Amino acid sequence: MDKLRITGGRPLHGEVTISGAKNAALPELCATLLTNEQVDLANVPRLRDVATMRLLLDNMGVRTETHGERGGMSFQAPDTLNPEAPYELVKTMRASVLVLGPLLARFGRAKVSLPGGCAIGSRPVDQHIKGLQAMGAEITVDHGYMIASLPQGRQRLHGARITTDMVTVTGTENFLMAAALAEGETVLENAAQEPEIPDLAEMLIAMGAKIEGHGTSKIRIQGVDRLHGGHHQVVADRIEAGTFLCAVAATGGDVILRHARAEHLDAVIDKLREAGAQIEPGDGFIRVRASGRMKAQSFRTTEYPGFPTDMQAQFMALNCIAQGASKVTETIFENRFMHVNEMVRLGAHIQTDGKVAVIEGVDRLQGATVMATDLRASASLVIAGLVAEGETIVDRIYHLDRGYDQMEAKLRGIGADIERIK
Repeated sequence: MDKLRITGGRPLHGEVTISGAKNAALPELCATLLTNEQVDLANVPRLRDVATMRLLLDNMGVRTETHGERGGMSFQAPDTLNPEAPYELVKTMRASVLVLGPLLARFGRAKVSLPGGCAIGSRPVDQHIKGLQAMGAEITVDHGYMIASLPQGRQRLHGARITTDMVTVTGTENFLMAAALAEGETVLENAAQEPEIPDLAEMLIAMGAKIEGHGTSKIRIQGVDRLHGGHHQVVADRIEAGTFLCAVAATGGDVILRHARAEHLDAVIDKLREAGAQIEPGDGFIRVRASGRMKAQSFRTTEYPGFPTDMQAQFMALNCIAQGASKVTETIFENRFMHVNEMVRLGAHIQTDGKVAVIEGVDRLQGATVMATDLRASASLVIAGLVAEGETIVDRIYHLDRGYDQMEAKLRGIGADIERIK
């Protein structure tokens, strides 16, 4: 199992290119199921989750091809497809539930294993099931599988007004894809507004879908008879960009993030500026400069455009070596403080009580061997290792490979002393 060896204490300088967003690429790979024509995607990140999703599509019978050096991929889903997502292929990836809507919409049936992924808390699929049932699907859960079909005599899903009990990103994406081929109009109330949602909508529009309101809490979709092929470029990964912003703020230095979009990171950038970092957004880049210890910042995670739960662990790493005390409140997932015990091994002073963590900043962290527990926890331990005295070993970095495109190579390119141990 691969590990990372990090020797801390080096400020970061130079440029780094931000890859395509994992949370946009995965639903967009699934959206290629909606047509039998070729769909071309650009800027697809090289991630374990993307490779798993491609393997799943291959297993169904989708013809996939990689081309070029800039994340180019082509997909063509024939009419003779096997609409099944087996457990063996989806057990490591919760995003696999995103094939359910497209398969139902185009083929009228699907058998999808209940998904796996990071152990950061409950992310129930009941909202997906209820929404698709409102569109006319018959869905049962049997022996760990969601088995879905259309009622006898129906050829397509029908439009519906769907209001979820909570804001759900993957739920919004599933309904968006299913509604694109449904009969009539679908209205999504309480829709997620994360930048990955309008990016998916723009891809579907390029394929012939009729969608309005994407990027707001109310989306209208007018179903069409068929979608055609098209070309789409995956939006830059705001969480990868935010992770590098925190890394520079923690270590010091001066780094330009190419392709990063500041408008997708307002809440994080505001907190970094309050902490003392200089953030300069530009056309297609963000420049971050930092020197000396930052000032600790309290924050509360919430749905976009609030502070993202996917940046909580990385900013906590910064707070661990900042001046003063801070309070972090996690409202999205109930089990997302698993990195705290590993941070403490590095010398951090953190106490948790339910959904709240209180951090007392220390002058320095000390290198140690730590274990990654989930994707974003992995990134936070890397940041901590970059500022810790001596050597830090981060174990179980397969989590990191699920969501970061060659992170150690990018960090090494801007001056970090980091290497992968096979």
